[in-house]
This record gives sequence, C-alpha cells and structure tokens, in this order.
Amino acid sequence: MEKIKLRHISVVIVTLKLLLISVVLIKYLPNASAEDLTFNQTFFWFLLAGFLAQIVDGALGMAYGVTSNSVLLGFGLSPRLASAAVHTAEVFTTGVSGLSHIKFGNFNKALFLKIIIPGVLSASVGSYLLGSVIDGEFIKPFVSFYLLVLGAIIISKAFKKKVAGKSDLKKAPIYALFGGFLDAIGGGGWGPIVTSNLIKEGHTPSTVIGTVNTAEFFITYVSAGILIYFTGIQSWQIILGLIVGGTLAAPVGAYIASKLPVKTLMITVGVLIILTSLYTLSKVLL
Repeated sequence: MEKIKLRHISVVIVTLKLLLISVVLIKYLPNASAEDLTFNQTFFWFLLAGFLAQIVDGALGMAYGVTSNSVLLGFGLSPRLASAAVHTAEVFTTGVSGLSHIKFGNFNKALFLKIIIPGVLSASVGSYLLGSVIDGEFIKPFVSFYLLVLGAIIISKAFKKKVAGKSDLKKAPIYALFGGFLDAIGGGGWGPIVTSNLIKEGHTPSTVIGTVNTAEFFITYVSAGILIYFTGIQSWQIILGLIVGGTLAAPVGAYIASKLPVKTLMITVGVLIILTSLYTLSKVLL
C-alpha cells in the first residue's frame, strides 16, 4: 500500500472512466431514441444544475448527490432511476474533481487508503439492495436528522480556537462504511457523512474534502455499474447535462477548496448540511 503513488491513482481513475465510456457507447447509446439525444431545454437546465452542484461539492466535499437526487425526484424519476442517473453522472464529475484535488494538493494518501475499501464494499451492498430489493425512501428522514445534528456540531467546532488536524484516522473506515451504503441507497450521502465527521474531529477541511472527493469516484463507479445493470440508462438528457455541467465545474470547485480559510470552510459546510437536511425532512414529513 505504501508504494501506491498519486500518479497510480490518477491512471486508475482515467482508465476506469474510459472503460465506462466505452461500455455506454457500445451497449447503451445505440438503444437511445432520437428524442433522448435532442438537446432541448431539459439538457441545458440540468447542465446548469450539474455545474452549480459540482462547484459546491468540489469546494465543500459534499452535496452533489444530495442536490442532484432531490432535483431528479422532483422531476418525477423514481428513487432507483434517480440514484442510477446521479451515480452515472458522478463517475465523470468525481473523476475530474479527484484529479483536480490531487493537482492542487488537497489529498492525504493515508486517509484515502483507510476509506476506499470499506466505502466500495458498502456501496456495492447498498446499490444491490436498491436495485433489486428495497426502495430506499424509508431511511431518508433518519439520515437527515443525523446530518442536521452533525451540521450544528461542525459550526460549533469552527468557532473554537483550535481546529487543526489530527493524525488519528481510526474511525475513518467506519464513516466510509456508513457513508458508502447510504450514498448508494439514498442517491447521496458519501460527502455529508464522511467529510462532515472527519472535519468534526478536527482534520484539515481542504485535505479531507479533496481526499473524500477522490475516493468518491470509486464509490460512485461501483454504484453506477450495479444500478445500470438493474435499470439500464434512462433520461439521457438529464444524465448528459449533469455530466457536462459537473465536469466543467470540477476544477473550479477544487481550486476554491484549496484557497478558502479553514474556518470559512467549516462554517459553510455546517450551514449547507443543515439546509439540505431541513429540506429533505420537509419533503418527507410534510
């Protein structure tokens, strides 16, 4: 593990992205209708949505999946199709985001190695259950309430005098197990759960955000592959809009994360978590 270098991770990300593109072009694109591939207003609205969601995700380490999934559910897609669409788009956006974070120095290899395997395993289980067994809606209010509390804790941490990083990463695999599973089930949650908890413990926000974003590529890759197996690829305009918008925004978000002060990042992350959690709870409970 110690011999793994940043360039190895970068090469794997690029190779896996090219593999997915090849599969989509060969197996799924020929089955798309002419209407699916007509770039009308839907495409451009989701291009804008993907761009804005990825700016936030790249800068704060969360909210792309949560934001995009909420929009897709509101657009009328089922939770299963919405999660498949979001994770397919995220393969491309998180790949570019991860490479950008590595370039800007927002990366911790020890943390990456701690979260990548448990995250991938739990995401695989969650994607399988969502694709073939359960709906996933029932767990949303519980996760949202948990994140609401977590957001408040992060904001309180930002106002303490010392928020410097710790070297203890013992709990990181647990966060990855929890985050990967819920991300697959709910269409989002990897960033809010893993990034939030690590920042809450006092780790440097920019490094946590970059590392968790890079690991997210592998989480979404597995989730997308399993969900595509069960659902195929539908809503092409939505997916392509999210991909194009998110890919364009990914380097910008990574740059912002490398420049924002620690306190500003922590407050912004906390506020964002609280707002998205309240929105989700209101949709579910009202």
